[in-house]
Amino acid sequence: MDIVLVTTVIASLFLVIGIAEPLAARLRLPYTVILAVLGILIGAGAIFFLRTELTDALNPVAEAILELPIRSNVFLYVFLPTLLFQATLGVNLRRMLDDWVPILVLAVVAVVVATLSVGYALSWVSTLPLAACLLIGAIVSTTDPSAVVSIFRSISAPRRLARIIEGESLLNDAAAIALFGLFMGFVMLGIPDPNLAEALARFPVLILGGAFTGWLAARVAVWVMALFSRHELAQISISVALPYLAYIGAEQSVGASGVIAVVAAGLTLNLTGPGRLPPQAWANLRELWDVLAHWAGALIFILAALLIPRLLEAVRVEDFILVGVVILAAVAARAVILFGLLPLLTALKVSPAVERPYRVAILWGGLRGAVTLALALAVTESFRVPDGIQRVVGILATGFTLFTLIVQGTTLRWVIGRLGLDRLSPIDEALSRQVVAVALQTVREDVARTTENYELSHDIVRSEAKRFGERLDNAVRSAEASSDILDRDRVTLGLIALAGHERDTILARVRERTISARMAEQVLSDADRLIESARSGGRSGYNRAARRSVAYGRAFRAASLLHSRFRLPGPLARMTADRFELLLSQRLVLRDLGTFIDGRIRRIHGRRLAVLLHELLSRRIDAVETALEGLRLQYPGYAEELQRRFIRRTALRLEEREYAAMREDGLIGAEVHTKLMEDLAARRAAAERRPRLDIALQRVELVRQFPLFQGLGEAGLKRLGRAFQTRYVNAGDIIIRKDSPARSVFFIASGAVEIQTAGQTWRLGRGEMFGQMAILMKKARRAEVRAIAPSTLLVLDESRFRRLLERSKVVRDAVRESAEKRGIAPEDLFSAEDA
Repeated sequence: MDIVLVTTVIASLFLVIGIAEPLAARLRLPYTVILAVLGILIGAGAIFFLRTELTDALNPVAEAILELPIRSNVFLYVFLPTLLFQATLGVNLRRMLDDWVPILVLAVVAVVVATLSVGYALSWVSTLPLAACLLIGAIVSTTDPSAVVSIFRSISAPRRLARIIEGESLLNDAAAIALFGLFMGFVMLGIPDPNLAEALARFPVLILGGAFTGWLAARVAVWVMALFSRHELAQISISVALPYLAYIGAEQSVGASGVIAVVAAGLTLNLTGPGRLPPQAWANLRELWDVLAHWAGALIFILAALLIPRLLEAVRVEDFILVGVVILAAVAARAVILFGLLPLLTALKVSPAVERPYRVAILWGGLRGAVTLALALAVTESFRVPDGIQRVVGILATGFTLFTLIVQGTTLRWVIGRLGLDRLSPIDEALSRQVVAVALQTVREDVARTTENYELSHDIVRSEAKRFGERLDNAVRSAEASSDILDRDRVTLGLIALAGHERDTILARVRERTISARMAEQVLSDADRLIESARSGGRSGYNRAARRSVAYGRAFRAASLLHSRFRLPGPLARMTADRFELLLSQRLVLRDLGTFIDGRIRRIHGRRLAVLLHELLSRRIDAVETALEGLRLQYPGYAEELQRRFIRRTALRLEEREYAAMREDGLIGAEVHTKLMEDLAARRAAAERRPRLDIALQRVELVRQFPLFQGLGEAGLKRLGRAFQTRYVNAGDIIIRKDSPARSVFFIASGAVEIQTAGQTWRLGRGEMFGQMAILMKKARRAEVRAIAPSTLLVLDESRFRRLLERSKVVRDAVRESAEKRGIAPEDLFSAEDA
């Protein structure tokens, strides 16, 4: 084939890709629908010109189009890894982990239900073997969420809903392709009725093998990329190789799912990359993958659509009935998930509540596309699949795809309009009017100053001011007419605006490199959680999300357990350092929000709400300061090291800005500027490295700060530091339950606890201990102890506490004083001990 002609055809396809997006926007249709229609028209046109007797002039072009090397392996080994890898890089992994239960259940269960529903429905109405029917079910169970997600974003649907759909689709494709591989094997081996339980039992092996392969490949890739920290193009090139090597390694070497391997590799890079790569390199890597995925997604749709006319050439009348069966079974399976399983998950409080209109939109927006056609093409190309099955698979998959694209895709926006999802809620409508009125008042003041500065003609200024004044009056009247927003709703709107500005502030700080790339994803995830919690739960939801942002998470507690039980300090040291940096970043951002409340929210919502938001902000700042103070007490030198690092990075940013200004003013040339920036980059790389945290050393320093342990000597302090176990608790956690056996004594390193016994309540803070009375009196616990703030406790078992009591007079005096406060005679306490 002439290389010039092939190059011309491929370049023309890119031209079609460029035209499709603005055309889709103008016609208000999903982008994938336009690509598919254009691909079908090109393929049909090529067949027509090749077979017509009207002219032979276009035969070379038609032959070049029809003879393009469009094989299933091209889709599966070239385009599919690109799409999946970019999707994993684009997801907010930390926020997706919040919803891992609904995502995983909807993805895996939806695929299995759709496969079984379509497979058994076809087996009942056709003569196809069950294995072939289940194969068709696996092929048509993949979904393309791009259309419904893009529309949801355009109508400001809840972000969490769009995230669940994206996450479900990502795992949906992986699970469907894994099932496809299983049933394809049965069909090629000629097994008509496979053992379904045995087939599904192999499914986890494919998943776990692929996940391990992808994780390992990504870890190696990140390690290599970190070695090339000053070579950005080398890092990006390694990222391009990663998904393809992971896919091929899993498929060809391990015998696992290559799709799962690509997903695992992308998620691993997404999680570890920002902390190991320079911020600009990571941003450029993401941009490159966005472009590659855009091209791959468009090409896979166009090239797959080119095959549709050929796949439908052998269609028969009875095939239309089978296509109808597939459509009904697939839609029914999707409806069972959305209207049966999803409400159940909501009732179990593992999934957000999804209103019925949104579920209808998701049901109708379950479009199929290029992945379905690629899998069908793999069947039609296999010489080991009987010809009759090849034909039916190609026709049913193609017919179902055309139905979803042409019928569902073209009517999706209309359905969303009929459901009322494209209209603002009454609260948002009222808010928008008030925002317009406030904005126009600010604009009028700014325009007045501008006209004075430029000394414009008074007549023109007067005429334009009159027109603008009329618009402002109308906006004010409209805002006054809609001023009946309930106070509760006004608080919710103010909190959403405040959390949104917090997110914008974080992004600005990341661009300035005041907040490190390592922490960017986590603080942004916390801000997103604040927005969603305020939207769904109002003031109480916002407060819950704020408390969660400073609480000790499950991963932190697991790391603490690894350290205390198995002497593995690495995870705890890393997560403690992360917590230090996270809290410092939160404090930096929170202190900037007061100006926004006074400057913006007060003008829109009034003084009362501004005062309330200041109170909530003040509580958040206090919570962050308390958590930071606790860490400083535990690790006294480390906080100072992080603060010095922050000052150095800020100085480097200001230095970089000064060099850029001098370059723009012509004070220094390009050569000097380049040299200065190279030196700056070297110093910045050193400043970005986080100081190492030594858990063991810091624990001895923490023990030394306790007044109770004075006089033990250096050797005694070290022994005690090794004997202590650390326990982290959040506000509200129960530390000691009433009537539980007494085995340990607790020393408060940071935070505060509340003791309740016999109708009385005591509060203890840093440096105090509790739990010793029950041990010394040899009785069950009579009190309940609960944390009232995120706290760090040092725990000592009974035998070590008794040895400490023998060695330290200060500890004995503290025990006596505590006993007297509670009305217990010290003689009784120590006589019980002697007995």
